[in-house]
Amino acid sequence: MGVRLEGIEKHTLDITCVVLAGGKGLRLGRDKVQETVDNSNLLQRVLSQLAPFNRDIIIVTAGKKSLPQVNGYQRSRIVTDIYPGKGALGGIYTGLAASDSQYNLVVACDMPFLNQALLRYMMELSADFDLVVPRLGELVEPLHAVYARSCLAHIERLLKRENLEVRALFDLVEVRYVESDEIDRFDPQHLSFFNVNTEADLEKARQMIMRYVKP
Repeated sequence: MGVRLEGIEKHTLDITCVVLAGGKGLRLGRDKVQETVDNSNLLQRVLSQLAPFNRDIIIVTAGKKSLPQVNGYQRSRIVTDIYPGKGALGGIYTGLAASDSQYNLVVACDMPFLNQALLRYMMELSADFDLVVPRLGELVEPLHAVYARSCLAHIERLLKRENLEVRALFDLVEVRYVESDEIDRFDPQHLSFFNVNTEADLEKARQMIMRYVKP
């Protein structure tokens, strides 16, 4: 059943949240999803930012990967990559295929500073597009985006061709870019797009909690 978002009069959007948690953490040297920031592991922190939307949450993981204990999210479930070893594009495909919703907010599990107002704004834009994605200059953020299920067939063809670049999808679907000036209204520091890949990133995230998040 669709859920009406504030600010939408014409469309009722049915949206599921998809969290990609299948990465190997090669640059960090260990599974990043287990790392803690402000007494919460990265996965727990992302889930806590998505929970207020009251949507189903699909956590996409690799087959033999163990996830940290996640409690208190009754609307969450874990699914395993349909196309193992196909990177983020394979994870996006798996999330969309497992979802019952027409539109799906896809985020990475290593983004500790998701901004709910920005995410809601992107959800509100998604009704008329296959993909809504932030763009900062030439940099796009495909792991912080809303994908319609209409992307599924295009992604599957890319996977079967071994074209694993998420940006290859952009030429095949109707894209709405969320530009810098729009992002700045909600997240002027662009903290939403900070992700943890290295030990230095992890330490920086802990410092940023104290500087930007905690009073």
